Amino acid sequence: MTDGTESTPAAHPGPPRPAAAHPAPPEDEYLSRRTLRAGSAGPLLLTGLGVAYVVSGDFAGWNYGLAEGGFGGLAVAALLMGVMYTCMVFTLAELAAILPTAGGGYGFARSALGPWGGFLTGTAILIEFVLAPAAIAIFIGDYVESLDLFGLTSGWPVYLGCFVVFLAIHLWGVGEALRFSLVVTAVAVAALLVFVVGAATEFDAGSLDDIPVDGEALGASSWLPFGLLGIWAAFPFGMWFFLGVEGVPLAAEETRDPERTLPRAMAWAIGVLLVLALLTFVAASGARGSAAVQDAGNPLVAALEPDGEATALSRFVNYAGLAGLVASFFSLVYAGSRQLFALSRAGYLPRFLSLTSRRRAPYLGLLIPGALGFGLAAATGDGARMLNVAVFGATISYALMTLSHIVLRRRDPGLPRPYRTPGGIVTSGTAFVLALAALAATFLVDRTAALIAVAVYAVAVGYFAFYSRHRLVAAAPEEEFAALAEAETELRRD
Repeated sequence: MTDGTESTPAAHPGPPRPAAAHPAPPEDEYLSRRTLRAGSAGPLLLTGLGVAYVVSGDFAGWNYGLAEGGFGGLAVAALLMGVMYTCMVFTLAELAAILPTAGGGYGFARSALGPWGGFLTGTAILIEFVLAPAAIAIFIGDYVESLDLFGLTSGWPVYLGCFVVFLAIHLWGVGEALRFSLVVTAVAVAALLVFVVGAATEFDAGSLDDIPVDGEALGASSWLPFGLLGIWAAFPFGMWFFLGVEGVPLAAEETRDPERTLPRAMAWAIGVLLVLALLTFVAASGARGSAAVQDAGNPLVAALEPDGEATALSRFVNYAGLAGLVASFFSLVYAGSRQLFALSRAGYLPRFLSLTSRRRAPYLGLLIPGALGFGLAAATGDGARMLNVAVFGATISYALMTLSHIVLRRRDPGLPRPYRTPGGIVTSGTAFVLALAALAATFLVDRTAALIAVAVYAVAVGYFAFYSRHRLVAAAPEEEFAALAEAETELRRD
């Protein structure tokens, strides 16, 4: 390979295989110490993983978009973000079937945009999946305190307990981890459906547009109280209904028959999330009014307590909200560890971070981000700011991943594609444009968070430019695939 890539002996194409029973030959030793447990996940577990990434966003967070755009503004923003995520999911399904490795978005961009594109995409994904669990740990602490569980208050002991307990489950094994995630996610989804039924009895369409109108805003009305610009400002909150579902391909090396299973599971997951987003948004806003829930830390509970008095249903939904937060925390930790594992295995980050245990878990890839997340949560206690930084990283990765699909379709039309994106580059192009719009919108919501993400990016770029890009590992599956694809392209040109 070029670009300073080390000529570490190549293994066979595709995901690394478990080490043989006999001692591995020297040229295979590197990958044999960096192998995940293959075949641990099927369609059901992967669908559950996709929903688990996102489900906490149905319980809280999206409602702050009402303060930015009103019901109509957030409705349009959520619709556009739903289109973006749906297009992106079908785009990533094709890319994941082509290259089913733990690198996910980094691997796709590496093949299409070169080492720099791979690094920038992988770093953006890592920002999202490392900071989001830290933010959710803080939210879990807030829930524990509000529910008066065991007399605990939101603080570092609760955050530490989250990371210790749930990291231990991940270290136990991926199969056990995904099954735990599925159970907790099922509880959260069931609670959302119960909430929708309960809220429907109080639904009043006239209360949807009860936020006071800003008469000076361009295009302001009762449905768009903050005008047309409010739609754009609500983009990041419309994302909360779907943020994280793009992490499903990171489980590729631990999936049975990934070329078929990944596209199917991703389609099911986005379908479930679209239905939950519609039901939750309309039911919560209409039960008590958009104005009443726009600033609520727990909007579903607020929608069920018009007089501020707790009911049996509101208490149930409150506890279920904690289950939703646990599901998202747990699955996001998984996603961050796999992205870190893949970047480290390929040499973009320090290689020791990709070492796996006897149970084929990337233990350092779990423990080090976990320690970092705990430190950030304990030191700042600012979950909203960290989540906004994560959203900024997410939108960058969306733009680069969908661009990768467009590039590969145009440059390598003959590349074997077990699954093809419906609509082709029209679908990925739509997601690309909407991702750029969402990226710009993050500056409207929290400019400080966007600048923090830029600063983190700058440090990472410096590390790659001056050090790691000269020490890449050619034997890593994503790097080897890119080299083979590049060679085949050159042959076709000749």
